[in-house]
Amino acid sequence: MATKSNKGPGLARAASSTRAASGATAITSSKVSETSSSTMKPSAPLSTGGQAIKELAAHSNGLRLTGKVALITGGARGMGASFAKAMVDQGASVMITDVLDDAGNQLARSLGNKAAYRRLDVTRRDDWKSTVQETIRAFGKLNVLVNNAGIVNFSPIDTSDEESWDHTLAVDLTGAYNGIRASVEALKKYAPASIINISSTAGMRGYRSLTAYSAAKFGLRGLTKSVALDLAAMKIRCNSVHPGPIETPMLAGHEDAGKQVAMKRVGQPAEVANLVVYLASDESSFSTGAEFVADGGELAGLAPN
Repeated sequence: MATKSNKGPGLARAASSTRAASGATAITSSKVSETSSSTMKPSAPLSTGGQAIKELAAHSNGLRLTGKVALITGGARGMGASFAKAMVDQGASVMITDVLDDAGNQLARSLGNKAAYRRLDVTRRDDWKSTVQETIRAFGKLNVLVNNAGIVNFSPIDTSDEESWDHTLAVDLTGAYNGIRASVEALKKYAPASIINISSTAGMRGYRSLTAYSAAKFGLRGLTKSVALDLAAMKIRCNSVHPGPIETPMLAGHEDAGKQVAMKRVGQPAEVANLVVYLASDESSFSTGAEFVADGGELAGLAPN
């Protein structure tokens, strides 16, 4: 039975410790074998990278995100909900944010006491500030930010309108900037930390009738690289994820999109969630400023009929 938290407006937390299975198949890190001390003795302590490799085994079997606290935007349904489920399954605590309150509260309840929901309009900077504060109050820290909130409008440039352009960029691009700006001090404090910006294959190539969406997703890719350079010395990584056609509410009415990719199908949210878990974990400790693509081969080129 869910209870309303008194820790802040819009925050719902579940009293039960039971959580639902996500259905996401987590990437299992391969077992790292260590050379016997009888055959090799290091002459110096392990480097930071070497230590990360040594610890990989400890992050398998549902422990890959132990000690991580993530804030996910657009987390009430679709890919965002799949990210939340997969991260909780791997030991993280998650603040789910969205403007879809019913779906967000229901998801948080299903995930138990390691998840909470808070309403967040990513275009409102004051909302961001209070949400970051509430996340830290609820879970003690913040070291993973997933900028997933996004909208899409299909309209060719000659019939597009300024209002749609402004709103798409405000959510899909400026929303991510707002999140990074509001979270950066917490991410510094609780580093090592990871920022994961959910872009799109539309941030890698152009698409007809997606003027504003493509512009925003290309912009998010550029933002990712600049942020990665700015924050690397502070032990904060920033990467972008570029899904192809994924079976989510955003794809409604375009289910045949899978025909254009090499695998001849659309992807499932869990297939992107596996990648997000990797980027949130310390397994990706040497990856920053990079694009990670999950598109069924869409960007590889023209798929055979």
